[in-house]
Amino acid sequence: MLHPAKKRGALTKRAAVLLSVATATVAAVVTSPAGAAPAAATPLAAPAALRWTGCATPRYPTLQCASLKVPLDHDHPAGRQISLALTRVPHTAATSQGPLLVNPGGPGGSGRALAGFIASALPKDVAAQYDVIGFDPRGVGKSEPTLDCGPGHFTPVRPDSVPLDAQTEQANLDRVKSFAESCQTKHADVLPYIGTVSAARDIEVLRGALGAAKLSYFGYSYGTYLGAVYAKLHPDRVHRLVLDSVVDPGGVWYEDNLAQDQAFDARHKSFLAWVAQYDEKYGLGTDPAGVEERWYAMRDALRGAPAGGKVGPAELEDTYMPGGYYNGYWPVLAEAFSAYEVAKDPKPLVAAYQRFGAVEPSAGNGYSVYTAVQCRDSAWPKDWNQWRADMWRTHAKAPFMTWNNAWYNAPCAFWQTEPLAAPDVSNAGLPPALLLQATEDAATPFEGALSMKGKLKGSALVVEEGGGNHGVALSGNKCLDEKVAAYLRTGQASDATCPAQPAPKPTTSTRAVPTTAGGTALHGLLGFRG
Repeated sequence: MLHPAKKRGALTKRAAVLLSVATATVAAVVTSPAGAAPAAATPLAAPAALRWTGCATPRYPTLQCASLKVPLDHDHPAGRQISLALTRVPHTAATSQGPLLVNPGGPGGSGRALAGFIASALPKDVAAQYDVIGFDPRGVGKSEPTLDCGPGHFTPVRPDSVPLDAQTEQANLDRVKSFAESCQTKHADVLPYIGTVSAARDIEVLRGALGAAKLSYFGYSYGTYLGAVYAKLHPDRVHRLVLDSVVDPGGVWYEDNLAQDQAFDARHKSFLAWVAQYDEKYGLGTDPAGVEERWYAMRDALRGAPAGGKVGPAELEDTYMPGGYYNGYWPVLAEAFSAYEVAKDPKPLVAAYQRFGAVEPSAGNGYSVYTAVQCRDSAWPKDWNQWRADMWRTHAKAPFMTWNNAWYNAPCAFWQTEPLAAPDVSNAGLPPALLLQATEDAATPFEGALSMKGKLKGSALVVEEGGGNHGVALSGNKCLDEKVAAYLRTGQASDATCPAQPAPKPTTSTRAVPTTAGGTALHGLLGFRG
């Protein structure tokens, strides 16, 4: 495997070729009839104006909060109502460009904290022109009702994610079946209405409550798909559309997860190659393949003796998976790896698990919504034999996360709520959209951004060449941030390439990186798996 620093020339050529192919494809895509949009919501009387109250924090002193009632079932708008929790940083300029809704992804991610971050991270003159609005989508966080299907689902030590024998496979199957059954028992009344299309319809109710003729939208990760679905439903209501780290809309969701498996394996190898580059610090060898062998040896050892009674093979994968989202975590992960393998000290590994892998009780809500949305949005195979064959085939090429990711999504094999058909988000009625994508992103591989670009007529794609982080705008890359700011000012954008930020350097200790450093603040808000 080439060292990441040696890929730049090849990546430049790859990005240019793929961008030219995508651009050439757009004309063919938009001249053919677009797929039918999801049925628009039944018209509803204009919602009452929102009542904003101060909920300032030391970091965001102008933050305001509100709550919005929306129909549980948009096809029956006079029926049961649910509530969405909102935050806002108001505009301060004399002339406003209206609301800018922000979403961190997931599905299941809380967006209330993102409003303050986005408003403070944008240039002051840009932020001043927008009411930056965060929201918890239906079922999430402070919105009501909230989902929590299976408290304790991730309690360590779980069965090994790689089912090397029938007993381990059955133990994992029992876990995911139990979660699916619990969700059905607890939330059968709302599960048919937890999905991307329903969430997109909520956005339109929110636009009406804001009294805005149009709105702008800035979404990361899954939030790119939510934004694209909203734009499909209401293209005439979109002012600006920023999509960062873009979901492949053609693979929702089973195929997208298989693509993730291979991309995460490649990104994990990049981490291990980085570790090998600093053998004098970590003592794990200078050969990336040899470092990889030692990582898998650590995994094997944890099967028989979990570190601290908490970190077995599945928890080890949970701990190192965030390194595939953000390389700012690499030094801490490398320290933990070295301590376990070289110094025979498991304590830093346990600490890394507590920071990156352990699921807090409140996170059960995020995972419950994640599962409910993914299982409802589109059909998943119901024959476990197909899952087994697909996972072993993928695992042979990409062993790092394939089975772990499979069990994370496997409740969908046993989900009782009927799935919908994923909408075709092809759209020729939008103003130009801005897409941003790192070439080595693991969670949303680069090809997904090309697919989305081909579906959104007139959209521009800004590529972070050689970058591997998930969520790249407003995380310290000046080139990318300038493109976003210019687009939000003027609505104009064009295809471009920005160099990636340098890889991190080893730290002098396992202390956490300050939350204000680089992209750490953003990635703490985006979370993992979304």
